[in-house]
Order: sequence, then C-alpha cells, then structure tokens
Amino acid sequence: MTKWVYTFGDGAAEGRAGDRNLLGGKGANLAEMCSLGLPVPPGFTITTEVCNAYYANGRTYPTSLEADVLAALDHIGRLTGRNFGDPSKLLLVSVRSGARASMPGMMDTVLNLGLNDETVEALAADSGDARFAYDSYRRFIQMYSDVVMGLDHEVFEEILEDQKASLGHELDTELTAIEWQGVIALYKAKVEEELGKPFPQDPREQLWGAIGAVFSSWMNNRAITYRRLHDIPESWGTAVNVQAMVFGNMGDTSATGVAFTRNPSTGEKQLYGEFLVNAQGEDVVAGIRTPQNITEAARIAAGSDKPSLQKLMPEAFQSFVDISDRLEKHYRDMQDLEFTIERGKLWMLQTRSGKRTAKAALRIAVEMAKDGLITKEEAVARIDPASLDQLLHPTIDPKAARDVIGVGLPASPGAATGEIVFSSGEAEDAKAQGRKVILVRVETSPEDIHGMHAAEGILTTRGGMTSHAAVVARGMGKPCVSGAGSLRVDYKAGTLISMGQTFRKGDIITIDGGNGQVLKGAVAMLQPELSGDFAAIMEWADAARRMKVRTNAETPLDARMARSFGAEGIGLCRTEHMFFEGDRIIAMREMILADTEKDRRSALDKLLPMQRSDFLELFEIMPVTIRLLDPPLHEFLPKTDAELAEVATAMNVPADKLRQRTEALHEFNPMLGHRGCRLAVSYPEIAEMQARAIFEAAVQAGHKAGALVVPEIMVPLVGLVKELQYVKARIDAVAQSVMQETGTKIDYLTGTMIELPRAAIRAHVIAEAAEFFSFGTNDLTQTTFGISRDDAASFLETYRQKGIIEQDPFVSLDIDGVGELVRIAAEKGKGTRPDIKLGICGEHGGDPASIRFCEEVGLDYVSCSPYRVPIARLAAAQAAVEAAKGRAKRA
Repeated sequence: MTKWVYTFGDGAAEGRAGDRNLLGGKGANLAEMCSLGLPVPPGFTITTEVCNAYYANGRTYPTSLEADVLAALDHIGRLTGRNFGDPSKLLLVSVRSGARASMPGMMDTVLNLGLNDETVEALAADSGDARFAYDSYRRFIQMYSDVVMGLDHEVFEEILEDQKASLGHELDTELTAIEWQGVIALYKAKVEEELGKPFPQDPREQLWGAIGAVFSSWMNNRAITYRRLHDIPESWGTAVNVQAMVFGNMGDTSATGVAFTRNPSTGEKQLYGEFLVNAQGEDVVAGIRTPQNITEAARIAAGSDKPSLQKLMPEAFQSFVDISDRLEKHYRDMQDLEFTIERGKLWMLQTRSGKRTAKAALRIAVEMAKDGLITKEEAVARIDPASLDQLLHPTIDPKAARDVIGVGLPASPGAATGEIVFSSGEAEDAKAQGRKVILVRVETSPEDIHGMHAAEGILTTRGGMTSHAAVVARGMGKPCVSGAGSLRVDYKAGTLISMGQTFRKGDIITIDGGNGQVLKGAVAMLQPELSGDFAAIMEWADAARRMKVRTNAETPLDARMARSFGAEGIGLCRTEHMFFEGDRIIAMREMILADTEKDRRSALDKLLPMQRSDFLELFEIMPVTIRLLDPPLHEFLPKTDAELAEVATAMNVPADKLRQRTEALHEFNPMLGHRGCRLAVSYPEIAEMQARAIFEAAVQAGHKAGALVVPEIMVPLVGLVKELQYVKARIDAVAQSVMQETGTKIDYLTGTMIELPRAAIRAHVIAEAAEFFSFGTNDLTQTTFGISRDDAASFLETYRQKGIIEQDPFVSLDIDGVGELVRIAAEKGKGTRPDIKLGICGEHGGDPASIRFCEEVGLDYVSCSPYRVPIARLAAAQAAVEAAKGRAKRA
C-alpha cells in the first residue's frame, strides 16, 4: 500500500534529507532537523506523489489519504498534548507548500488554521493574552480567505487601514483585543458579502480547504512562470507540510525571522538576517513592516536604532547561532533558515540551501573547499553556470558623478539603468520593444515575477533584505534596491517622488544594488574584473574539463574579450559580418551586380586586402575556424526604394538595374535556398578570394609570430560530399598558389558545418573529404523541425505551456531529435576518420544542458558567444565530472 503521509516530531522522523523528491525540500529538511534533535514543531508531510495523483485524477485525492491525515493529526496531538479542533486542548496548525526545488513565495501558505469563533476564545484563555488570540484569528481569516476562498488580501488591508486610521493607530501591534474583535467582525461580514457564504467554522473543513489550495497553487500563474524561468518540471509536484503552530506574535518575548548562515550577496561568513518582535513569518517576507537586524554588528553597520536580536533576546540568539553553525556543517552548504521564538523558546521552521548571487556562490564554494568541507570538484559542481552571467555585466564606474535621489537596502548586487515603469505588464511590453526598464514598485509580490524577469533591475520603497523582491532578484541575478522609504510611488498618478523631484514613467534612473543608491539618469559603467574566487573556480574547472571552449567572433574586439574570458580559439568566424561596412558593402554590391565572372573578380579584388587584414588581426589573437560566405546574396542589397535610389547613385548604376537584380535574387525561403556552399559552387571565385585572404594572412601572421599558423576553413551548408569536394579542390588550388608565391609551407584543415539532416545521415561519406565537423545546431534545428527560428517564437511558447515541448529547441538542444542527428554524425564521422575533430558552434554551445550532451557524445570543443565562454568552461567541467562518475558507477 502506498504511503502518502510521513510524520516528524520529538527527535524522530519517518523521512530524511535524501527524500526531497518524495517529501519536497521543506518536508525532507524538517524531518532531517528533527532527527538531529533540533527544536522543530511536530507535524507531517503529504508527499509530492499525492500532488501528481491529485492532478491525474481530476483534482481528487487517493482514497486512503483522509485516514492517513487524521492519524498524522493524532500523532501531532500526542506529542503536543493537544487536539485539533478541541477547544479544551487546542491544537492549531500551519499548512505550507514544499516542492523539491525552492520556489520562494510562488505557492501558498496558511497559518493559524483551526481558529473559529469558539476556539479563538480558548486560545485567549490558554495563552492568557486575548490581544494575541484575536490578532491570530484576524490573520487566519485574511490569509485563508485569500489563499483558499479567492478573496484578495487587499480587501482586508483596506478594512484594517481604515480601522487603524479611525482608532488613531499607526501600527498593527497597537490594536487591543477588543479592537481586533471589531476588525474580525468586519472581515467576516466582507467575506459573506463578497462570496455569498460565511467564513468556515469547521476546523476539518478548513484543513482540507488549505491542503487543496496548496496543491492548486502548484499550477498558479506565478508558480508556472517561476518553473519556466528556472527549468523546474511540472511533473515534480509539491508536497504539503502540516505543523503544529508556534507563535511569534505572542507579545514582546516572541519574534519571528529569516536568516542566512552567510551573506547571500557577498558570501562573507557572517550570520545575515532580519526579525520582527511580536510578529508572524509572513510579516518579515512580505515587507509590510521594516524588520530589525539579527546581529549587533549588522545593526551598527545599518545605522539602525532598533535593537538586534542579539541584544534583545541573547539566550535565544545564542541558541540560534549554535544551530546555524551546526546546520551549515551538516549540509556542507550555506543555509537559509526560518525561525520563531515563542515566549523566549526558539523553534526552527525551515532550513534549505540558500539562494545566493553568483559572487557569493563563488566565495562560499572556494572558502568551503579551502576549509576542507567540500572538494574542489564539489566546489565546481556547486556553481550554476548560467549564474556567472551576473558577473559579466557592468557596475557603476567609481569615478562617475552620482546624482543620488534616494537610498534603500542593497538587496541584490550589480547596477542597472533603464526607464521607469510601475507595473510588471509595462516592463514586459517594454522588453518586447527592446527597451530597458527599471521596475519600480511599493513592494513586489509573487505576481510580479514576469515583470521582474523583464526588467533590468528592481526598486521597491518597502521591504527588507529578505523580502520577496530581494530573494527573487538575487536568484535571477538582477540588481535590486529595496526598502527605499524616502521615495514615494503613486501608481494612479504614475509618479516617483524623491527629494522634491518628480519622475514619471519613461524617465531614466540607475540603481546600484551594491550600496542601495538610486541615481538620476544614466551613469557610466565598468566591466568587472574576473579574479579572486572567480579565477579559482575557473582554474579548478579547467583542470576538470575535457572539452575545449572556443568563441564565435569575427572582430578583434570580440576575440580579445573572449580570450580574456578564457576562450581557446575561435570556433566560428562568420565572414559575412565583415562585408557590411563602408567601402566593403560597396565592393560587395559591385560583385553581386556584376554580369560576368571577370567583373565579379574585379570587385572581389577590392575585398581581398580587406579580408586579409581582418584574418591577420584574428590570427594574431588566437587560432581561428573561418566559415566561408554563408547567407544568400540578396541580404547585401538595399531593401526599400529610398535605399535603392541612394545605392544606385553611390554606385553610379541605374536604379532600375539594381531593382531588377534585387528582385532576381529574391527567394521565397532564402534560408533553404542559394546560400552556403551553393554560392561557392555557383560562384567559385568568391570562395577563392576568401581562401587567398586566409592563406596570405596565415603566412604573414606566422612570419610575425615566428610560429606556424594553422587556419581551419569551414564550408557551410554541405549536404552532398561532391559539394564539399568541389569547394575543397578550389581551396587546395589556392593554397598551392600562395605557397608557391610566398615560398612558405601552409598547414590548414578543411571541414564543414553539419547543419542539414542529410549531412548528418551521410556523415561517413562526407568525412572522406572533411577533416573536421562543426555542428551548426541553429540551422540543424531549423531543418530538422522544419521551423524558422525567426518566426517560431510566436507558437513555441504555446507548445511549451501546453506541455508539447519542455524547452525552446533553439535555446536548449533537442536531445531526442537534433541531438540524435549529432550523435549519428559524430559516430559515422569517426568511423571513417578516427581523428576527425568535432565541435559545435550554434547558440547551444553556450547552453549548459546542451554542453552536457556534447560531453556525452564526445565532441572535442564547444564554441559560443564571448560572454558565455566562462559559462561554457564551467558547464564543460561539470559535464566531465558527471560523465566520470557515470563511468565509475558502470564499472
């Protein structure tokens, strides 16, 4: 019989940390902390398998679940000496989600469950604090009505704000028990008015309502968006955790807080967190009240006049420090902790590996490796390759003038400039139009996830360092300034007011997530220095990886940038990008318009020295694989009538002739037309000019360096071996000519891009002529799927949302289809030519998941854009370590 429910409490648990797939991260770690003897409120976890069964069976539960849940409630009752729904021995519970991957704020939580008009009086008598009891009841009504019944929490906030104003109170904590009773009456009346039914009084009805809401929240919009952004499969599901309530809102000796065992922004080994006295956990993360610092050092650094937890509750603080150290050593990773102090007693509510910036991740991994807590290979494996992107973006130039208009908390490092927008919808619209924006909110909520993703950075006027905005921004690598309380946001007026200045939607501001400053206008930025911890991780990664990492570049600037990031060569030099400027485009157009081969060669003679100069510069930087001209010729011709007239005048040719030639070259489907090697077959003089430029540059570069330069010449879009043989014969002939003219021996390789399914299938034949294969997976994906990468975005997202595909195949390689063609071509190519060099140069060369596959099929290198080189180096190392572990297991 399937076990649906796992209990924990009083030092014993049915699960452990390794059960996160079944119990979710929260449930598995609650069980682990319990087994370690830490103070954890007793409870139980309903497994992720129930979530999957719930959705597979029309949102119904397994038949035995109800009995299992009742038995688990009895288990909590035995450990606490209380009974759920029994006013004489009142047990209240919390109901929380818990997926195997952390999804902060994306799913729903209900606290204080079990309260009703009768039990609230029992809670008041039992606690001896009526104000606390009624405060808890109003919180429960508000949270349950929102999460379970669908009545927006803002409805209740309006009631509360109106009541506080009429009573002359500023803070929630100032309301008395009687005043809270008045608020509760208004809340209940509002529920009945809006929903046509009273607030439920039966604790069991409340419990099943909350369990259903948590499972349902797995499929809410914000959770779906978060899963898409973080590649979390829908099939994982969420668990539900039910725990005995402990109360941080039970007066001035009670508190609640969130903390990290290390600074999640910098990685510094210091306790980092916030707490609130007389509050519940949602108050801290929601950013409604400004929290206090946990440590005295942090309080002093922040300039706060509010006492730290260390000063206010020293015994509870010391217990928390001891537990924090123990958990970090046990899990061998920085931990994100939630805790409650109920009348001086510390309770642990959660531990999990903390989300951190890339900078912090590097420092933590390096320090833990140097301390012997983890190995160097484990340190390399700890870093998300994609997160390195955070380190490759600008920071504010320290010499730049700063017009500071406000200061908040430095919630997520880095700097960003953009137009002000006040809603997530505006942010998404602007992103679609190619505009950079800063999302400005009073506070963010999980519903803002899509806008935060679209924005360059986030600015909020409320909330702390562990607020929703801060946590999500750090996970995304977005700069964030939170809690900028001196700023005033007016959504209706569409204004941001600060220091007597009014800023509107579209005005430019800059935020500095490193120090919390908000600046007027755009500010000069600097590229980061990739040294220290970054250099250490990269050194360890390079020692672990097997595959080389090259870059896609055709300008010296990009090539030098890539080399500074650790590129070991250029895996794709797109020569067509060299023809679009100044005199080059004129000569190119002359060549295209020429009626005879003689005239074409005359135009190409003008391009030869330009190409030679280009290649010479690149050869002086690092080894280069040069792709011969690939796009259809019409791409070099003017498009509009105005452009046609302008070019015709500049070239001194009739506009009609230019228009006729443009129309003659037009193709209905040019990406499947007269391009690549087909141009070299039709117009071999183009390939001959490029080959001559390559060989002459190689000779010059070799003489300057005093070392042999070995160019690799790549023929694109080959589908037939005879195409490659024809073009290769022309290349070889030019090589012989240049060697005779210069008296210099030239070593070179001629290969091809595998970007057509036919080429993959006939790779064993093509390898007879090709000395290397470079998989052009952008075009291979197009030609395998029969879809255009320029147009497919309009429907691929619909496919992904409907579960037809998991990933956009142009972003992450389609392993089963396109990947299978890569595998076939690699195996067949090696069968014919065992020493054939194999690489990938499509955009997938910088995608960590695709790089794992490249390691699996034995490619020699990946090539990617310059800024993705560090990502590829790290991903290649992780793939090599993973592959080695797999071989060891099989052995």
